[in-house]
Amino acid sequence: MSVRTKTRRTKIAAKKRSTKAKERSIPWREVFKEEIEDYSEAGLMLRGSRGKADVTQKELAAAIGVSQHHISEMENGKRTIGREMAKRLGAFFKTSYKIFL
Repeated sequence: MSVRTKTRRTKIAAKKRSTKAKERSIPWREVFKEEIEDYSEAGLMLRGSRGKADVTQKELAAAIGVSQHHISEMENGKRTIGREMAKRLGAFFKTSYKIFL
């Protein structure tokens, strides 16, 4: 018969793990620096949200009442995303509209 014991994690060990995780993590804006320069940050958020939800531009356009070309221009930074459009996008993706501004 074996005896199971719990391993206690100390605060120091937890702090070391936390520090190592922070050292390995890279802010997403730094990773996508070139894409942000080529496109807009809001456009990347839209493209990322659309990819995460597995929705095409055409499907998104039909759902929020705009043309597919309009979605494409917003993703490529040729058209800004206004507050009302951001609110529509936020409602569709069930997230805060502020990430699209």
